[in-house]
Amino acid sequence: MYKMMTPGPTQVRENVRMARSLEFQNSDFDADFCEYYKETCILASELLHTENETLILDGEGILGLEAACASLTEPGDKVLVLDNGLYGESFQDFVRMYGGEPTVYTTDYRHPVPVGVLAEYLEKNHDFKYATVVHCDTPSAMLNDISKICPLLKSYGILTVVDSVAAMFGEEVRVDDYQIDILCGGSQKAISAPPGLTLVTISQMAKDAMTARRTPIASFYANLKVFEHYYEEKWFPYTMPASDIYGLRQALENIKADSGHLLRHAKVAEKTRTALKEMGLELYPESGYSNTVTAFQVPEGFTAAEILERMRNEYNILLAGSFGCFGGKLIRIGHMGENANEKDVDAVLEALREILTKTSNQFSD
Repeated sequence: MYKMMTPGPTQVRENVRMARSLEFQNSDFDADFCEYYKETCILASELLHTENETLILDGEGILGLEAACASLTEPGDKVLVLDNGLYGESFQDFVRMYGGEPTVYTTDYRHPVPVGVLAEYLEKNHDFKYATVVHCDTPSAMLNDISKICPLLKSYGILTVVDSVAAMFGEEVRVDDYQIDILCGGSQKAISAPPGLTLVTISQMAKDAMTARRTPIASFYANLKVFEHYYEEKWFPYTMPASDIYGLRQALENIKADSGHLLRHAKVAEKTRTALKEMGLELYPESGYSNTVTAFQVPEGFTAAEILERMRNEYNILLAGSFGCFGGKLIRIGHMGENANEKDVDAVLEALREILTKTSNQFSD
């Protein structure tokens, strides 16, 4: 098995794996499981500092992103898509899919969304039902300041949809303080459970917007309203993956027990960035560094494929390249969740040093 130091999926702790192996009953008819599901959702809300309801959806993190857009968007709705990375840009596809009209606000991909400049834009352009924001753009390791962006949007009555799949629990997320209407996360990132589940927190304003729709939501699976009254009726809209949720619950309990998890992420991320710069590698982006994933530009004389292959074959470590406009240009190290520890990061950094040094020595000989 490779040491998986990718920006999701991440390594999974043994107690999470064991929780997924527990015997389970039929989640469609077991009232005790409905209680367990509800308690797990409440735990997630507490950890995210919100009174808003959390739902656990049976699907990888992208399901939450589509469900948010499907549930809010009606034909003709104007939606602001904040774009400073591949995932930011891609929100427009979901908006169009459900009949909305996206306005893509594109900024420099090398830096976070500039809040001051955005404020100037919104003074003249704020007729939007909701806006989409990516907290951490995984392909480029870009971090946006949702603590400032979301309150700015809400000051104009714009609902906020945040993709925090790659940041949640590795970066500070205070849903109520940041005025986030729909926050989306995934099990396989800093939560460090296996892939397959989405967490979504939903504000009352978002629920009201869904209820006030003039047209039905054009989806069943990507429809947040199908969970309405599930607890009172003890009835899920589809069969819930009980084993996956057992594992998720244990992973959330692990986070709750680790009061210093955000500081640990920050320290490991800073160590990683410092070491890469000392090797002469150029970080990407130029600012807005994430504490969950670090990207560096492929140095001259190498290819991304070569570095990834040598890390895998010679050192048994799995890193990630990137894709889209970053394809072949960036290497990414995931230091989130269970990956955010000095021992594993040191192994990655030492292997990279040896690869760079060995190749340099070969050329000098």
